[in-house]
Amino acid sequence: MDEWIALNRTNWDERAAPHAASPDYAVERFVADPAFLSDVVRFDLPRLPDVRGKRGVHLQCHIGTDTLSLARLGAEMTGLDFSAPALAEATALAARAGASIRFVESTVDGALDVLEPGSFDFVYTGIGAICWLPDIAAWARTVAGLLRPGGELFIRDGHPMLWAIDEARMDALTVRYPYFETAEPQVFDEPGTYVASEHEFVHTRTASWSHGIGETITALFAAGLRLTLLEEHRSVPWEALPGRMVRTEFDEWRLAEGEDLLPLTFTIRAVKER
Repeated sequence: MDEWIALNRTNWDERAAPHAASPDYAVERFVADPAFLSDVVRFDLPRLPDVRGKRGVHLQCHIGTDTLSLARLGAEMTGLDFSAPALAEATALAARAGASIRFVESTVDGALDVLEPGSFDFVYTGIGAICWLPDIAAWARTVAGLLRPGGELFIRDGHPMLWAIDEARMDALTVRYPYFETAEPQVFDEPGTYVASEHEFVHTRTASWSHGIGETITALFAAGLRLTLLEEHRSVPWEALPGRMVRTEFDEWRLAEGEDLLPLTFTIRAVKER
């Protein structure tokens, strides 16, 4: 697994600065407008717990725009990521925005070694995160270990049915990739990135894993969490199936035709009971 994690870290390291420079991440808007929130967090607002005065940790925080958004909602935030360049961008953004946020470098598997176990009121995991993790049960145990009793998990991420679809087929929705977690990853070689950028990337290979909804829920149950919300959505924050999608509110994308055929993202809330 170390080989795959290193491959992904190199990919994300290279994308940190171009992502911070991309208008799609709206870094300058965050700096100019102290009330501005990321589109992802604005979408999540009706489903988020009340985070005011709560201590939260954002796992796989990347350059920290969602982390900053949660801090602006009143939370005391910590951001964790395995990419040092991404954390440098996140730290710079928080400083420019006048926010007090702690950023910590670690893989998710190492989070309990660098953060205080059982000390967080909520764990937040955002879009496009858990596909980079090989073991959903290990992730759930980390989440449970970070939360105090009564603390909550909030996650919105890409739906495993979306990950299974052949993005190159324009004539039909065709399953091509695994829906369930597999021991070996799917390895992709893609030259660009998911936001507007003129950067010519050198590191283009990534390794990712799917985790079925049932596998994810079972992992949370086994780790001592109880579900309080499971919702599937018809939109996703990037053009996941190019040429077949149209923009909607919150800068989300939905299928141009047959939007009821395929879930694109999901939200889970769960509470730690023990």
